[in-house]
Order: sequence, then C-alpha cells, then structure tokens
Amino acid sequence: MTATRVVRVGEGTPPISEGSVVTIGAYDGVHIGHRKVLQLVRELADARGLDAVCVTFDRHPAQVVRPETAPAVLTSLDHKLELLVGADLVDVVCVLPFDEGRSKETAEDFVHEVLIGLLGVQLVVVGADFHFGHHRGGNVALLQRMGADLGFEVIGLGLVAPESDIVHEPYSSTRVRHRLASGDVAGAAELLGRPHEVRGVVVEGDRRGRELGFPTANVALTPDVCLPADGIYAGRFRGEDGVLRPCAISLGRRPTFYEDQEYSLLEAYVLDFDGDLYGQNVAVQFVERLRGEQRFDSVDDLIAQMQRDCEQARAILD
Repeated sequence: MTATRVVRVGEGTPPISEGSVVTIGAYDGVHIGHRKVLQLVRELADARGLDAVCVTFDRHPAQVVRPETAPAVLTSLDHKLELLVGADLVDVVCVLPFDEGRSKETAEDFVHEVLIGLLGVQLVVVGADFHFGHHRGGNVALLQRMGADLGFEVIGLGLVAPESDIVHEPYSSTRVRHRLASGDVAGAAELLGRPHEVRGVVVEGDRRGRELGFPTANVALTPDVCLPADGIYAGRFRGEDGVLRPCAISLGRRPTFYEDQEYSLLEAYVLDFDGDLYGQNVAVQFVERLRGEQRFDSVDDLIAQMQRDCEQARAILD
C-alpha cells in the first residue's frame, strides 16, 4: 500500500478510483471505533484487489443542516485529515464540500455522482444506522437496492464497543463529547485512543498569570471547538517547534478576579519553559483533570493552589 492520498473534490474532479471499497462519514474525532471500521475496509479492499477509500466532508454536515444544534467538533478538518492519513489504513481520503447544495442533493444522486462516478464503488461499508442525502432520505436499505441494480455490495455494521466496557456502550463521537462535558478527559482519551487535543493561536491576554508568577499562553479557539468542562487539567502543549511539553491548563472564567466573564478562557502554563509564544499556532492536549474551577478569597491562596496544581501536573505527566 502506498501513502494515503487526500483528494479534495471540486467541480470537474476526475474519477478517483476504478474500483473501491468505500466507507462514508463525518469521522469527527477519528476515534478507535472509526479506526476499526477503516481497518475492516482495508482488509476487504486487500482481499478483493480494490482501493480502500474513506469519504468524509469539509465540515460537520450538521453545521449546514441544523446549525443551531450542531455539535461542537472534536477535530478541525486539518486535524481530522492528519489523523486519517496517519492511520495509514486507506488509499484515499475523499473530502467532499458540504454546503447548502450538497445538503439538498438526493441520496440517489449522491450514489451516482460520488460512489459510482468518482469512486467506481464495489462495496460500501457503513454503520447500520447510516443516513445520507436530502432529509436523510438514504439509508442502508436504499444502498442495498441501488447496489443490486448498479453492481455494488453493502455492509451495514453495528457500533463497536470497547471490550473492557462493562455496559458495552459503543465508541462514538457523541460519547466522547459527553465524557468531555463532565471533565472526564482520561475517559475521552480511552475512546479516542489519544488525549483530546484542541488547536488555536496564542493571543495577548490581560497578563494576569504573569503578574501571579505563572505566565500562561492564552489560546484563542474557533467557536465550534469541543472543550471539556471548566477546570484545571494536566496536559501537554505543542508549539510551532513541534516539541510536546508538559503543562498545567486552566479552562474557565477566572472567578477570583471576574464575576461575569462571558466565556471560558483557555490558558496553558508550560512547565519549565521560558520563551515567546505569541502568534504561534499551537495544540493543547488534555491528559487528566486535577480539580474544578473555584473562587479564592485571596490572591495568595490562589497562588498557593496554582503551585500545588503545577506540582500535581508534573507528577502525573512524568
């Protein structure tokens, strides 16, 4: 198998494959369940001498179809593509633009345009509850009917659950978000197969951390990023030099200083580091929750707790 190729589909994109096994989905988070599906696609493609293809979208479809209730995303498009390529399980990642026009495309047109026209599909592998097309009009049954006429097979998979999970809840992006919402970043990592990571730009803050002796990197994020519950975390920080460094993370509204801050601020104190991070595109990984956010009666009490937080983070990350 050659290195995974990413094809961003646009008007006039020529056929990508003459024969393929295809899986389709948002693939938000590229969690362990996703990778198990990709592994199956790889094995089926190898057995049949076909290309293994993952079809995904340039944004979460819900951001277009129902923006008011769209979930926060676990991975940006660039991060998702990095993970899909890094998994090294498919020959092609096919990125479709998902806009208003795509949202109104019928399921039948999608099959003819994408699966047949672009990918020469021979086998489709999707979840048993998979829906696609305008008003979610397409499902596994429709794919099977069309496949019988157009010459491709369909496998509808049940969701995969971790073997160690007593209640056997499946791997899913929704379940990852639920764990993050409760602050259980270690539990989220069990489903993702890695720590949850967010990416943004280091911006100028009010320098409150520096005044306290803990100069932090204030990381500005896009509004659609999925963050864990407010609190203090042990984590890791990667700047533009690519080095992964231990850090203590504060995510919250800083109640010791502000009564009505409207949004949560992400601040990372990089342990044993002294350098200029302003303007850098960085990544912050959440490894373990240390405590919830709290208001302190004095700045000295806050500083003492911050020192304890850093010591605890260092012990966890070492």
